[in-house]
Amino acid sequence: MSPRKASEEESAIRHPRETADLFGHRGAETALLDAYRSGRIPHAWLLGGPQGIGKATLAYRMARFVLAHRNPLAPEVQRATSLAVDAADPVARQVAADAHGGLLVLERGLNDRGVLRTVITVDETRETISFFGSTAAVEGRRVCIVDTVHGPNPNAANRLLKLLEEPPQQSLFLLVTHAPSRVLPTILSRCRKLPLRPLSNEDVLRAAALASERPASDLALNEAAAAAEGSVARALTLLGGDALKMQQRTAALLATLPRVDPRELHALGEALPLSDRIALAAFIDGVERWVSERLHADEANANANLPRLARLAEVWEKIARAARDTAEYNLERKPLVFSVFSQLAEATR
Repeated sequence: MSPRKASEEESAIRHPRETADLFGHRGAETALLDAYRSGRIPHAWLLGGPQGIGKATLAYRMARFVLAHRNPLAPEVQRATSLAVDAADPVARQVAADAHGGLLVLERGLNDRGVLRTVITVDETRETISFFGSTAAVEGRRVCIVDTVHGPNPNAANRLLKLLEEPPQQSLFLLVTHAPSRVLPTILSRCRKLPLRPLSNEDVLRAAALASERPASDLALNEAAAAAEGSVARALTLLGGDALKMQQRTAALLATLPRVDPRELHALGEALPLSDRIALAAFIDGVERWVSERLHADEANANANLPRLARLAEVWEKIARAARDTAEYNLERKPLVFSVFSQLAEATR
């Protein structure tokens, strides 16, 4: 079982390799299909966009298509209207089982405590040596998905960069990121960029209904989809337990900044149990949305507000790191809550 799959089981989100359907992103899918059947596809693509909108799903969809149709000039490829591959196809079954010899996936592994690491390690990128160095396992094009490309540590990123600079023959790299600004410029310069936008509410609702096996008329599902801002993963997270209430409660407290009632902060911290990762994700997600709104609210006066915006962006980076540490080391939530609001209060005064 992959680390990402083990983590996603907690919130009932299926791994992208098991997800056959793609909602939205028709233009991006067509761009990949057209490039492949031209016979001159760029060797590296950067799929960027917000979290949970289907970037990795599209990457696996492309990988399945390429591995199932090795000749880009074949008639069935030339007349294809999408990257869909029948779920009964042997390639689709092998990819879903993480057992296809022509596909390598670099993603964050689990640490000794069974928690997802914050970065892709150099040991994990070493797998590329045996993967691209061997031709016995599979003939034809080989595909490497990196999820996420802003995640490798410096040594791992340099190893990946070397591969992109001198790509092996018949190789295709699909790099996934929700933070393109954090990707090394040297890696960015060697990729064809494919930006993906948040999904429409209708697509989020359809995708979340399929993933959660709920009817599209379900009230809780509709509320989660409306609050998800184009992210299926966010909608499914908000469906878990009291996640939506946690996000709403967080938003209400953030609206009182820079002055916040300490009693309310204590209550919010108490509402984040140590074992509830979904509630923690909802809390951080609410903070991220609030910060993002503030960063983009005054774009017309960005120059005049640059010091304040820079300070807020710096605070968010600190909060994001603290949140990752809290999740990884399973730390008490209340100190994080107080730290978050203290830093934001200072940044907004």
